[in-house]
Amino acid sequence: MEASEVATRRVCVANELGLHARPAARLAREAQKFSSRITLFCQNQEVDAKSILDILTLALGPGCNVEIRAQGEDAHGALEHLEQLFLNRFEEVR
Repeated sequence: MEASEVATRRVCVANELGLHARPAARLAREAQKFSSRITLFCQNQEVDAKSILDILTLALGPGCNVEIRAQGEDAHGALEHLEQLFLNRFEEVR
């Protein structure tokens, strides 16, 4: 993949309370581990996935679909890793 290409992955917020402060912080922290530019896109809004405040502005509730976009040399690894966070519900226990 060229570093200039944008890779995408669609995920669903499965957390009962949506993407509130704790999972948003975890998402931002995990995204910061990658050098790629990573954004979240939902309802015509695109925000920096490395910023907890940006993530919270999306107000993603349970069942919301969101697209993760990554651009850079580790884009595919970033998408795999972040998708797993969503699939594992950010390891939140009911």
